[in-house]
Amino acid sequence: MGTSSYKDLKAWQRSMQLVQEIYRITLTFPKNETFGLTSQMRIAAISIPSNIAEGKGRSTDRDFIHFLCNARGSVLELETQLMIANGLGYITKEQAEALMNETEQIGKMLNGLIHALEKSVAAASGR
Repeated sequence: MGTSSYKDLKAWQRSMQLVQEIYRITLTFPKNETFGLTSQMRIAAISIPSNIAEGKGRSTDRDFIHFLCNARGSVLELETQLMIANGLGYITKEQAEALMNETEQIGKMLNGLIHALEKSVAAASGR
């Protein structure tokens, strides 16, 4: 893709903002969740921009696609954890909806990147 750095990708930028929000919101979780849901949500959130960056650093578009798919999986993992946090009363319905909206938008961006790269790979291989 024509983007020179992973830092230029909107999906990476927005997922970095999401990480900060997840850290802020999990500060309010019960202390007994430190090694449970709090940790899992933070790991899933961190995994999104980390996979985008790692994939961008790989040598082929096929490798980049693989890491973008991993990032997309982490988006869905985080969405599930947000539903759990809401169900347990750790976050409000409004907080859950706002964060779910953001994860949905990031997921759409990742899907767009994946599809564009898949087209590029197909074109390069003559398919």
